[in-house]
Amino acid sequence: MDQHSLSGSGVVAGSPDDAARVGFVVSKAVGNAVVRNRVHRRLRAVLASRLPELTTGSLTVVRALPAAATASYAELVADVDGALKRVLVDSR
Repeated sequence: MDQHSLSGSGVVAGSPDDAARVGFVVSKAVGNAVVRNRVHRRLRAVLASRLPELTTGSLTVVRALPAAATASYAELVADVDGALKRVLVDSR
């Protein structure tokens, strides 16, 4: 699957006692502050439902590409799911 709205997703192992954490990078290339905040909120909503799938103690970083500004919610979900599948397979 082609990922048009996300890039550079990765997982770093942390302490197994810590909860999984997610960070977002939404640069000015994505759009103005309103657009960046909307993309950030939408990505946060998508990842919140996927936290149980993440390894305990891991830190996941998601970088939004400019195409995320015009992507539908369903497209963001598909991109996040594809990225997580690749990352979780590599990290286990």
